[in-house]
Amino acid sequence: MRILIVMDPGILVPPKGYGGHERLVYMFAKEYARLGHEVHLLVTEGSVVEGCTIHSLGKERFPPKKWDALLAIPKAWKFLWKHRNYFDLIHNFGRLAYLIPILNHPIKKIMSYGRVINGRNIKLINKLSNKNLVFTAPSNWCVKTGNTAGKWVTVFNAIDFSKYTPQVEVTADAPLIFLSRLERLKGAHEAIQIALETNNKLILAGNISGLKEEQSYFKNEIEPHIDGKQIIYVGTLDDKGKNKYLGAAKAMLFPARTGEAFGMVMVEAMACGTPVLAYNIAAMPEVIKDTITGFVVTEITEMKEALKKIENVNRNLCRQYAEKTFDVKLVAKQYLELFQ
Repeated sequence: MRILIVMDPGILVPPKGYGGHERLVYMFAKEYARLGHEVHLLVTEGSVVEGCTIHSLGKERFPPKKWDALLAIPKAWKFLWKHRNYFDLIHNFGRLAYLIPILNHPIKKIMSYGRVINGRNIKLINKLSNKNLVFTAPSNWCVKTGNTAGKWVTVFNAIDFSKYTPQVEVTADAPLIFLSRLERLKGAHEAIQIALETNNKLILAGNISGLKEEQSYFKNEIEPHIDGKQIIYVGTLDDKGKNKYLGAAKAMLFPARTGEAFGMVMVEAMACGTPVLAYNIAAMPEVIKDTITGFVVTEITEMKEALKKIENVNRNLCRQYAEKTFDVKLVAKQYLELFQ
């Protein structure tokens, strides 16, 4: 089968640093190719994916300029229309607008979302004649935000479990870890509070936002607690760093109070055998198997109480369950089976 994967321009595939969807695009492209399919990508110029053909949709720049993003639309239209009879499947992780020229063409089309969806756009696109179009989102919660028209399927996000080494045992004094953007809604201040009140070390990892209010949040509510002994900030982490710090932690704290459509970093922790504690909002109860891969709680005092039970979580089973649910080999097949 000939497959084209589309992603908005701006970040290379694979990304050098930040780039959640770009990591997914890279993994699925490699897996589709491994399964024997001919894989092309319409992505940022300069991207490289082994065994795949790259077509440029725009230049590397993050965040992209508004004009560059707008220019990508007619460029995608021209490419898709020109090659409408060549590909068997278009898997689009970018703008829904890219698909307009081929909406009513019989080519199979998957439109994958990774965050809260604009239901208005879904209604508008489905007023146009279309064929073989399936919408996906990485959780039932996220699907509900966009399921106003058309065919919808929940397909979880994925990681390549072969890149993560499970640590089946850690010491009782192993640290906790918080790995996310250091923004208020992600809850780093609550992770610090939990660590201090339970007398645990905490590894803080993640990038500091460039937004003025978030920089003020970091300076006033996070930085004063960083002492290099109990609260330790290690900056952003690459894959090697994630393996090191996630595997060495006895638990990941994910006290986000925002509409997380999935939360890939939680699965990365599970891949290392590290259980996750999160609030019962958005997609959290779908990603975490309560008592098996962590605990889903309702408020901060309950999260502190759950830490007392963290040793009851079998880290080997945590990894096994997550791998059987979120590994890229499994999820890629789920995508390819959508039209069977």
